[in-house]
Amino acid sequence: MRYEAVIGLEVHAQLLTATKVFCACATSYGAPPNTHVCPVCLGLPGALPVLNGEAVRMAVMTALALSCTLRQSSRFARKNYFYPDLPKGYQISQFDEPFSEKGHLDIDVEDGAGGPRSRRIGITRVHMEEDAGKNLHGAHCSVVDLNRAGVPLVEIVGEPDLRSPAEAAEYLRTLRDVLVFLGVNDGNLEEGSFRCDANVSIRPVGETKLGTRVELKNINSFRFVEKALASEIARQAAVLDAGGRVVQETRGWNEAEGTTFTLRSKEEAQDYRYFPEPDLPPLVLEEAFVSRVRATMPELPRTKRDRFVADMGLSPYAAQVMTGHPRIAAFFEEAATLHGQAVKVANFVQSEVLRDVSTHGLDATFPVGPAQVAQLLKLVDAGTISGKQAKEVYAKVAGTDKAPGQVVAELGMQQVSDAGAIEAVCRRVVEANPRQAEQLRAGKRALMGYFVGQVMKETRGSANPQMVNEVLARLLGVS
Repeated sequence: MRYEAVIGLEVHAQLLTATKVFCACATSYGAPPNTHVCPVCLGLPGALPVLNGEAVRMAVMTALALSCTLRQSSRFARKNYFYPDLPKGYQISQFDEPFSEKGHLDIDVEDGAGGPRSRRIGITRVHMEEDAGKNLHGAHCSVVDLNRAGVPLVEIVGEPDLRSPAEAAEYLRTLRDVLVFLGVNDGNLEEGSFRCDANVSIRPVGETKLGTRVELKNINSFRFVEKALASEIARQAAVLDAGGRVVQETRGWNEAEGTTFTLRSKEEAQDYRYFPEPDLPPLVLEEAFVSRVRATMPELPRTKRDRFVADMGLSPYAAQVMTGHPRIAAFFEEAATLHGQAVKVANFVQSEVLRDVSTHGLDATFPVGPAQVAQLLKLVDAGTISGKQAKEVYAKVAGTDKAPGQVVAELGMQQVSDAGAIEAVCRRVVEANPRQAEQLRAGKRALMGYFVGQVMKETRGSANPQMVNEVLARLLGVS
């Protein structure tokens, strides 16, 4: 390519507090319009904001997870603009004195040979602010729902270190995983609790000077982010190739047409007329408070994956799957502890359990419990049932609180490991299939699977597969 893309992302993540950042209104999603409002979030004269301490704790935890430097003292500011969903005429945010800055996020990208490599993407700042309301547009009118006005957000401003749409999408996935494992955000793009604005420019390959950037607003899926950036990069390249000039502006994404479109000219800081919020004192982060937050931080997904590989013997792929959601990771670890062999547990969870797991936000629903998985695999280890039978037992156990051993007993599925009984069945099968036996002895070794299958069919899958193979090999005279 003649051009290199330069991409920086701004992510707005809703903090999972029960109440709004400056008042006691609920933050729950899906309530009837304008039912979670009060004089403060409606911006009525004389109403004063009071900072939510839990929002501060979650914001600080986010900044620490992204290796940011914390300011002991920071200030809130008024960001002035006029829009129907902002009743005060300004948004309370942070500007020149954010509470944290200069962090980073490590992401995994493909190297030139198709393998993974780690890239460190800079974080300019993490700051707190309140959300605006929501405009709802109908055929003949527009209305405003202010339930979301005042909901606590952190804005995570990334450095322009990303160089492709694929890297941008991976950055967002990695960042969302961090926030979800922290428990500060539910990662729900569809409900707007995790939103992204993308700043993108292009420049000739080898050039160090930045090009004119364009902002893409409020893209609500990782796939759309990747597609919108690719479309915008192609558009800017076409403009430059035609001898034109890229205009600094804010653009939207039209998924149906696969193109970006102009929304408005891009605002600069002076357009918002920032000034310190007079109704809020400086935010002071005492060292004791920061230490308490740091002490309660959970293990982050990258660290957990590394531990699963190094200490539990999982493959990198299995570790990635087992850390796809914090509840899945917790389920796996509990089952692995109860069973004792993490690789076996991970394989069974991947092949059987995960297809029946549903996740929403921080919640997950499982068809079985970790103890049931551990008990089921112990039955296989003991030779009580075969691996094939384990899948049948799992299907019977799913959605119940029954112990796998109870189901095995009820169905009479105990694996037959009696050498004499197995040999008797094998002899009958060999005698009933003389032509196949002769072909196998003559070198058609694939027929061993046929004989094993006949034995398993006659024993309804209860015979020990290893013993069946050994006995058949001896009776048929093959090694």
